[in-house]
Amino acid sequence: MRIIYSFLALLLFVGPTTFAQKEITLESIYDGTFRQERLQSLRSLNNGDEYVVQNYDRAANTMTVDVYSYKTGEKTRTLINSAAIEGLQYFQGYELSNNETKALLSTNNEQIFRRSSRGIYYVYDLNNKAIVKVSENKIQEPTLSPDGTMVAYVFENNIYIKHLESGDTEQITTDGEINSIINGVTDWVYEEEFAFVRAFDWNADSNKIAFLQFDESEVPEFSMDLFKKDLYPTQDVFKYPKAGEKNADVSLHIYDLNTKQSMPVNLGKEYEYLPRLEWTKKANILSVQALNRYQNDLDLIFVDAAANTSKVVLNEKDEAYIDITDNLTFLNDNSFIWTSEKDNWNHIYHYSKEGKLINQVTKGNWDVTDYYGFDQRTGRIYFQSTENGSINRDVFSIKMNGKNKAQLTQKRGTNSADFSSDFSYFINSYTSARTPYEFTLIDSKTGKKVRDIKDNKALLEQLKPYNLSSKEFSTLNVNGNDLNMWMIKPQNFDPTKSYPLLMFQYSGPGSQSVTNSFYGTNDYWHQMLAQQGYIVACVDGRGTGYKGADFKKVTQKELGKYEVEDQIQAAKQLGAESYIDAERIGIWGWSYGGFMSSNCLFKGNDTFAMAIAVAPVTSWRFYDSIYTERYMTTPQENASGYDDNSPINHVDKLKGDFLLVHGSADDNVHVQNTMQMIEALIQANKQFDWAIYPDKNHGIYGGNTRLHLYTKMTNFIKENL
Repeated sequence: MRIIYSFLALLLFVGPTTFAQKEITLESIYDGTFRQERLQSLRSLNNGDEYVVQNYDRAANTMTVDVYSYKTGEKTRTLINSAAIEGLQYFQGYELSNNETKALLSTNNEQIFRRSSRGIYYVYDLNNKAIVKVSENKIQEPTLSPDGTMVAYVFENNIYIKHLESGDTEQITTDGEINSIINGVTDWVYEEEFAFVRAFDWNADSNKIAFLQFDESEVPEFSMDLFKKDLYPTQDVFKYPKAGEKNADVSLHIYDLNTKQSMPVNLGKEYEYLPRLEWTKKANILSVQALNRYQNDLDLIFVDAAANTSKVVLNEKDEAYIDITDNLTFLNDNSFIWTSEKDNWNHIYHYSKEGKLINQVTKGNWDVTDYYGFDQRTGRIYFQSTENGSINRDVFSIKMNGKNKAQLTQKRGTNSADFSSDFSYFINSYTSARTPYEFTLIDSKTGKKVRDIKDNKALLEQLKPYNLSSKEFSTLNVNGNDLNMWMIKPQNFDPTKSYPLLMFQYSGPGSQSVTNSFYGTNDYWHQMLAQQGYIVACVDGRGTGYKGADFKKVTQKELGKYEVEDQIQAAKQLGAESYIDAERIGIWGWSYGGFMSSNCLFKGNDTFAMAIAVAPVTSWRFYDSIYTERYMTTPQENASGYDDNSPINHVDKLKGDFLLVHGSADDNVHVQNTMQMIEALIQANKQFDWAIYPDKNHGIYGGNTRLHLYTKMTNFIKENL
């Protein structure tokens, strides 16, 4: 093992005799004992000097939206108080209109899929205190018009407009039908893989709405039984395009509120996906991002709604794929900011309104990992990057011409920013492997701290009796690449002894599990295992993110090949260390990590003695079209890429101990994956352990579910490793 850099992320600085070590238990992990203090979700007001926070009074069962000063942190006034709204004692969420004179309040929300929900909504006038119910029905994605006079929303796959002054409701689509035609919101696969739900947008003049229509009538259906406690199970049926199968046909339309007419938009050619639409600064110019099915050829299109014409202003191609982001930003002159990996690293670019490159704003062998926005007054762009190491994050500003870059955060670790509306301040969220979240207010111009907001020093004091182990960061040279790694050893580690090793990983394209950040739930579990005599390690292999596009995209068309090779080789190299028992190496993971841990146990049967796979993909033929084809093309074109690296086809190699876990109501990675794996293992006459959690989705949680699952996994590790 070649250590490139190493540091101890010590949680505690106390002598070994100061405290008797307190043992972590699964109950303490899941009962909130180690919960960090977080900053409540806030929204900057237009004045840039104040922000609003939603507060709940449990005793009175009332909700308020309170205004605070950035500079002092003092509450200045209450913007909304549910106790003062006649007929509405409580609300769950809120959105302010652009001019901050109205608020959209949500109640009775119910989840649909990962990002989608429906609920009852009201519009509250902050000036005259009047309240208007948007609809008697539970609706989706209500959005106030820019002028604050209307609300557009979706109900049962059709788009409606509520006119607040008259109270009239206008239905602008009529062909919506469940599992057939969707207007204004995305289908399941867009929601999951392109990460958005609202598929309509108001223009700046509030007189046009652009929207997507999904014709999913020919998309194959997937069904899940829901057992609940009834005598007969019910069935959830929804459209789910698996790899190589028919996607929904997506079309773009513009509704004109003046003419009451909806116009289909001719984009010039057929596209498989339309993953983003957004009106520009010009009220009649709509931007649309359009992709081919391979997702490696992207057009940014400007649609002139007045002339009903469209023009490709930017085209980007990639040998592998192009990531879709929300970074597109229009300036007052309709020039725009764009991010791209075209020089192998993700960077910021400035284009004219005609799509001509003005300049590359950021450059270097590091990735821009978050784009925060552009300050029109100062001409500065704010962003987060890995310039100080791929496991770290810092906040920077830079002039539009790429000059005068300034680092605005100083502590090494993970920094992220929440800016005021005028970019005068940002709230910095900082964490590292030795520091739970700290929240500070920073002056955006100088990078100097204005004040402390909140920290977790109390949690550090609470953790002292546990005498937790350090998390050691290093790199491991594997198959010619320096891979990021962390390792946790027992607190009383003796290098002359030999310890069992449990490896944890996720490994999916562009992901990162080795980060300089404080403990999450799994980290406490890993610490518990370390207290019980295990070494726990995590290695980010090829295909993971933030080390350049070439490193990330090397797995193209062969998911599960290079990532598995790296985990197996890393385990062999770690097993060669004198303090690790090479006969007792295990691996575990969830989702993509479960796909990986299964493959590692089967293909690395001379290296791994044990594996746990939670909610795994077992064949990419079972997973959705957008995600899978982005990396694999279709199974019709790349059958060997799908089959050679799917664990379901390697069950005959199983020698070690295997635990397979899934939720029966997983709408994402269907339990079909595990059922097919079970059948393959049975027919190969391989013994293994498995568990199905009834009516649980991909997260497998609710009540005592997580406690039960981690108890099962802990016992399996103790019995088999």
